[in-house]
Amino acid sequence: MVQNNKKVSTIFKALSDVNRLEILSLLKEGEKCACVLLEKMNMAQSTLSYHMKILSDSNLVESRQDGKWTHYKLSKAGSEYALSVLRAITTPKD
Repeated sequence: MVQNNKKVSTIFKALSDVNRLEILSLLKEGEKCACVLLEKMNMAQSTLSYHMKILSDSNLVESRQDGKWTHYKLSKAGSEYALSVLRAITTPKD
């Protein structure tokens, strides 16, 4: 597997923050509106937007607009890619 190191570093950046890990945990329950995430995370809208941009850039999270609210969900393809990258960089060559 050929890796794009910039893309890989974006994934690990997304996973390196406790708030983003909590957001991912909430999204494991299913799609959530930003308004729900704001309430559960008890943070400012600008802070949530910052974290969601990083998660979206990493392709771990997908979003869709519904009126004025954005809804977020985990990306199956992004998750599978992140797992494959982790395996590739941590599996020794025999």
